[in-house]
Amino acid sequence: MMSLHNFHKTVQSPVIPYAGTLIDGLSPGDLVVISGFVPEGSERFQVDFQCGNSTKPRADVAFHFNPRFKRSGCIVCNTLQRERWGTEEITYEMPFEKTKPFEIVFMVRHDKFQVSVNGKHLLLYKHRINLEKIDTLAISGKVKVTVIGFVSNKEDVPDSSQFVIPYTTQLNYSVEPGRTIVIKGEVKEKANGFAINLKPSESNDIALHLNPRIKDNVFVRNSYLFNSWGEEERSIAYFPFSPGMYFELIIICKNHEYNVAINGMHILEYKHRFKQLDKIRILEVFGDVQLLDVRCW
Repeated sequence: MMSLHNFHKTVQSPVIPYAGTLIDGLSPGDLVVISGFVPEGSERFQVDFQCGNSTKPRADVAFHFNPRFKRSGCIVCNTLQRERWGTEEITYEMPFEKTKPFEIVFMVRHDKFQVSVNGKHLLLYKHRINLEKIDTLAISGKVKVTVIGFVSNKEDVPDSSQFVIPYTTQLNYSVEPGRTIVIKGEVKEKANGFAINLKPSESNDIALHLNPRIKDNVFVRNSYLFNSWGEEERSIAYFPFSPGMYFELIIICKNHEYNVAINGMHILEYKHRFKQLDKIRILEVFGDVQLLDVRCW
């Protein structure tokens, strides 16, 4: 599903229950990707990021990810320390369907795990145990796993002095067909929304205005030409942002439109309304977001 993953290591068709050592541990930026499917009769399965592998006493579980399928289903997350469970965090969104393939991506951040299923953001889980202590991945319950993939990606440690919000920069290139812009950031915990603008340098026109409104789950796109806003575009298959989540937003300029992807998934396209693409040199980012990196090539 996510062809972006260049796995550094994979485990093919592991026998469940599975427990494997994470040789290099986990570092911020790493991805653990689990592909498989849920068999028809399954009531539950779990993925555990553990500190060791002992069963008596049971090893601490830093992050217990446990989809349960009874009734409408839910996903229970928790931490086990000294053989005692902490407070459950329950997500009632259920992205798993029996007999259908799934791909879970566990993204390791310095302060939390960020989990997506089939390309859609699902949940965040703040670390309760130090990342350095995690050395084992365990999978159990009624589930078929086709592959476990590991990607080590060092997380960008933000030099926040460089990316203060509101942020404006003159790009090294005009945003013409073939150009790509990557914006990495984190949505604030209590975010209302944020915006990204692409503008020409010599007027106050806005060629592309991307405005995710977190509170309303609406993703507005528009252009500001001749001193007025045009018609908003709002239709979207699903809203891709969530408070607290890390994102990599990619804008690709094509001949007739912009294509926008978030965390590897294509989200929308926007037809050019401002046609002098060779004049677009300014990028602005503002609103409830921490900006980590901006690149253009």
